[in-house]
Amino acid sequence: MANSPLPTYGGQAVIEGVMMRGGQSVAIAMRAPDGVIRVHTEQLSGIYRAKWAKLPFLRGLVILWDALGLGMRALTISANVQGEEDDVKLEGPALYLTLGASLAFAVLLFFMLPATAGHFTGQWLNAGPWVANLAEGIVRLVILIGYIWSIGRMEDIKRVYRYHGAEHKTINAFEAGAELTPESVAKFPLEHPRCGTAFLLTVVIFSILLFSLLGPMPSLAVRLLTRLALIPVLASLAYEYIRWTANHLGNPLVRLLIKPNLALQRLTTAEPDAAILEVAIKAFEEMRRGEQPQVV
Repeated sequence: MANSPLPTYGGQAVIEGVMMRGGQSVAIAMRAPDGVIRVHTEQLSGIYRAKWAKLPFLRGLVILWDALGLGMRALTISANVQGEEDDVKLEGPALYLTLGASLAFAVLLFFMLPATAGHFTGQWLNAGPWVANLAEGIVRLVILIGYIWSIGRMEDIKRVYRYHGAEHKTINAFEAGAELTPESVAKFPLEHPRCGTAFLLTVVIFSILLFSLLGPMPSLAVRLLTRLALIPVLASLAYEYIRWTANHLGNPLVRLLIKPNLALQRLTTAEPDAAILEVAIKAFEEMRRGEQPQVV
């Protein structure tokens, strides 16, 4: 029993709070405007436990798609808690419109724009497809880092980044077997190998490799269509890579490979104070309580 692997837990920072997700439950702890920690818990859909959803490569697409909706729900719940005094609610059609608009914006910014830039760069330099694909990848990487850095200068996002750091520290503390108190958790690293920031950087790096294998594109339209069609492939490959590296951290080569992923997290996390750590720990403990029927 002592040698059994620890469950794989994940999370997400929300507005003045943290969401923690387990194998069958999710908990969101939020610091309300009155200073009280509010908690929302619910059971996850059976998709997380279905055998077919655990198949390599397929599991990444299934979990990521469901997690996208779960993440938006968590953000909505936290926004509604903060907006109680003004009776501001994000739900129903407004929620789905926001989700759709966010997805469209992300695809345009991180895939369509770099692909267009790579296409015209290749034409301008009169270079081969490898140069155009490399230029596309560099533009995509610059946009990703620039976007993360620029939004991180906003005061509200800085608060979210502190909660993001608290989420990582809490999971790191649990995986190390440490006591989950603000004083103990504060000693652990801000970075975590399974972070969503690491996933995004991996997608960008893999896009350079994958798109380079496609060779020349007959037109810009075909180039854009191939990028759009291969987004699920990139997401699946990146998920498996992140999962593999997180399970082999004892390997010196793996620790070297993940250094860029951990370094980028310095832009999306910040040191939390004790009050923020208290919220993250509360979310984790409530999620674990919902997992108890599964933990025998």
